[in-house]
Parts: sequence; C-alpha cells; structure tokens
Amino acid sequence: MKRIWLTGASSGIGAALAEILLAQGHRLAVSARNTQALLALSQRHAGQVLVLAGDLRDAAQVRAMGEHIGQAWGALDQVILNAGNCEYLDSQAFEAAMVERVMASNLFSASHCVEAALPLLRRGVRPHLVAVASAVTFLPLPRAGAYGASKAAVRYLFESLRIDLARDGIAVTLVSPGFVDTPLTRRNDFAMPMCWPAEKAARHIAERLDRQPFEIAFPRLFISSLRLVAWLPLRLQLALGKRMSRPPREEPTP
Repeated sequence: MKRIWLTGASSGIGAALAEILLAQGHRLAVSARNTQALLALSQRHAGQVLVLAGDLRDAAQVRAMGEHIGQAWGALDQVILNAGNCEYLDSQAFEAAMVERVMASNLFSASHCVEAALPLLRRGVRPHLVAVASAVTFLPLPRAGAYGASKAAVRYLFESLRIDLARDGIAVTLVSPGFVDTPLTRRNDFAMPMCWPAEKAARHIAERLDRQPFEIAFPRLFISSLRLVAWLPLRLQLALGKRMSRPPREEPTP
C-alpha cells in the first residue's frame, strides 16, 4: 500500500486515476481547487483520502500541504503531479500575461510541489516522482506556444531532476498524453485525433506506474506520428503547421 500525493484530482485524468489508485488500496492525498469534488471522493473512500484543497500556484499553500502530509503520514512513496491548465495564443493579439498564467499553472505549481514533496519522498519506500507533460512537446503546433512552452519546461525540469535524484534513489517518470477527453479539452474548437476517454488514459498510466519507467506516452500511433514529423526538415514542418493554422480573425464591419 503506497502513500501517494495526486494533484489535479478533481476532474479528468486525475479524478479517474484517483479512483483506480484507491481501488488498489493505496492511501491518497488529493489536491485541487475544487474542494467539493475532493470531499466527495473522501466520502466514497473513507479512511483512505487526505484532502488538501488549495491553489498550487501559491507556494505558501503548497508548503502547508506538504506539512499536512508529513504530520499525517510521515513520508510519501509516490507523487503524481497532474494539475495543469491550457490556453491558446492568438498571434494577432499576443498576450504575454497568458504565457505567465499558463507557466504558473503548469510549471511553477509543479515546482512548488516538488519542493514540498522531496523531503517526504526521501523517507518513502521505492520513492517515485511522476509529472504529466504533454505530447505537444514533441512537435510545435499552431496556437500552442504558451501551453507547449510550459510543458517543454516541465519536461526539461523533470528529466534533469531524474539525473540529480538518482543518487537519492528517487525514480522520475514523465507522462506524455495525446488528446484525452476531459472538461479542459472539451473547450477545444478543433478536431482531436485519436482522443482517449479519461478513464482509458488513467488505466494506461496506472498499469505502468509500478515499473517506474522513464516515460509513459500514448496513444502510440499518435506519438509515433508526431515524432516522425519532428524529424522532417524545418521547412516541411512549417508547411504542415501552416496548413493546420487558422487565418487571422476578421474584425467585424461597422
């Protein structure tokens, strides 16, 4: 039975993964801003769930979460950093503040969690640090500049941490999903090829966690396609990207 901290546990992949891990008998500390969803999960799994609702972008709140876990359990065996957000850039009205928001949600929040979790992982059994990146890091896509940059930063941070934490016996895994049907992706106004249900994605992840692989990337065909295109000359990549991009927005006529 593992002691696991899972962020982004109120919806999507996180909520589905929480149900799987709890069904396996693990104890779960769950974080999200949706307190009601976390409390409902706790009520369905009495005695297994530690509710740590709050905003992971706030370093002080995350430190308090880490202290709460330490007081309750003394250590962590696994941390799964799943929380994140996505916004799409408009090159006709570029918004630097959007980049800051997405970086805060995807990179800085993960960094706060790592800071709080590492002392607890060092006292854990077969400690394992897991971070959800994205398949978008394999190939630049239109309008994905802010989201892709944040997830590319997550990738580099955790691949570097993998080297540094090896001496402590802490394994590091990156999860790189393609499109997954979640409340976040349902806001997308474009086709999402090979989109998986959140439950299928969660099962795929859960089935591989015990092996502590370097990466869990899916769907395989989608990932292979992105990596293949990434090997093409940049001019061809640009041509393909332009075919996927949208024309500039037209201003309404007075």
